[in-house]
Amino acid sequence: MRKFVAHRAKKLITNATASLLNPHHQSSSSSNQYYTSARLARFFTSLPSDTSMASDKSTPPLTVDSLNPKVLKCEYAVRGEIVSLAQTLQQDLQANPGTHPFEEILYCNIGNPQSLGQQPITFFREVLALCDHPTILDKSETQGLFSADSIERAWQILDQIPGRATGAYSHSQGIKGLRDTIAAGIEARDGFPADPNDIFLTDGASPAVHMMMQLLIRSEQDGIFCPIPQYPLYSASIALHGGTLVPYYLDEGTGWGLEVSELKKQLETARQKGITVRALVVINPGNPTGQVLAEENQRAIVEFCKKEGLVLLADEVYQENIYVPEKQFHSFKKVARSMGYGDKDIPLVSFQSVSKGYYGECGKRGGYMEVTGFSPEVREQIYKVASVNLCSNISGQILASLVMSPPKVGDESYDSYFAERDGILTSLARRAKTLEDALNSLEGVSCNKAEGAMYLFPQVKLPNKAIKEAEKAKKAPDAYYAIRLLNATGIVVVPGSGFGQVPGTWHFRCTILPQEEKIPAIVTRLTDFHKKFMDEFRD
Repeated sequence: MRKFVAHRAKKLITNATASLLNPHHQSSSSSNQYYTSARLARFFTSLPSDTSMASDKSTPPLTVDSLNPKVLKCEYAVRGEIVSLAQTLQQDLQANPGTHPFEEILYCNIGNPQSLGQQPITFFREVLALCDHPTILDKSETQGLFSADSIERAWQILDQIPGRATGAYSHSQGIKGLRDTIAAGIEARDGFPADPNDIFLTDGASPAVHMMMQLLIRSEQDGIFCPIPQYPLYSASIALHGGTLVPYYLDEGTGWGLEVSELKKQLETARQKGITVRALVVINPGNPTGQVLAEENQRAIVEFCKKEGLVLLADEVYQENIYVPEKQFHSFKKVARSMGYGDKDIPLVSFQSVSKGYYGECGKRGGYMEVTGFSPEVREQIYKVASVNLCSNISGQILASLVMSPPKVGDESYDSYFAERDGILTSLARRAKTLEDALNSLEGVSCNKAEGAMYLFPQVKLPNKAIKEAEKAKKAPDAYYAIRLLNATGIVVVPGSGFGQVPGTWHFRCTILPQEEKIPAIVTRLTDFHKKFMDEFRD
């Protein structure tokens, strides 16, 4: 750089001098002389000084203030501040054992079953292993290590994959044969036809939700109906795509009931503000609330969407997690079809994931959405958006097909598969009841029954002194409670303010996923902490 500047300066000076010494200089116009001098002046004044060059280097190309404001608006409490604090405490425990009043961090903040000790379903993992390493299928030792039906299923799946390679891209909607299997599973579950061309396989349910928000939201004037409390994926996705979350409040007093009268009221309010509400999100079974909708309630919701011209976004990822005998899961597609609404009568997107249920395969990132009730032109745009990501991962696609088509009567794995499945679900039901009873025994705490999903969402009536102390710490009162709980016990929960709640009420979400033998310790730690907390801040 310096050589270039010196060379350029020398050349300009030489030219200028030559011009001045030219014997014809006297006859040259004064404007030429001025022009040459002006060029010299402009050149030197345009050179960056050492100070300005240093300034350029010290200014970062990207700051928080220059980020996309939609990203700044987005929040995701499930992995927020409290989880970061928990991870710091965990590192401290490993480096300095005995420095805290607990020996381990108990993560009750997220539905991540296998991280808390839940074992994967053997049949699923056998099929995955064989598909990923097909050269062992022909080896004699394989017959003794793997069940006959897992070997057969692996052959069937590999025959459906182009090149029999799980490391290759697939069709953007997912492998056709696997979509056939999933469609057959949906049909068996609901009793109504399912079309594999309506299935879009995705990396878990979350990308499918983002995809639909991207398609539905055009500006801040477009609103998406979401339950409050809601799973933060929805508020985050709506914020990222520049839309407006239109809340409808679930009724805690009736077991987190969804009232159509509340939907009508909030829809009218949104429209008065100039917001076009485009879709309704329903989470069934509920997250974080754990309720299971009655079929009659679902019918009323379908009618509401039909009348108001809303896309129904049905989050059904916890459909296998039902813990009370008086309730059962009904898909919204089944309910709509039973009401006489066909493929073209109501736009409906149903989300499913292999991360939840009894399988808990969060890290495999498998899932799908079933898209019905859209015109061919809209479907073409959905496919285009799916194509941008090329395809979802193949292991997740395979798992999604296995979840919707588990071993059948007569298969070698049938008995062991159902023993594993039922063992997980019955244990989850026991854990939910134990935690529910413990929470309801605490002063100022009320907790609705966990009918399904993986969570409890108790309300905590905090003393005024605690609320004022939280204000001093610039924390939401339930976040203050959760941080104090973590520091005292090692138990990680998520404040209700991260999910939304009726103003003036305070909650936290607690999973039912820690190993069953650890539940008594959680109950003891929580009970002791809560008593001390209430005594400390008693009015």
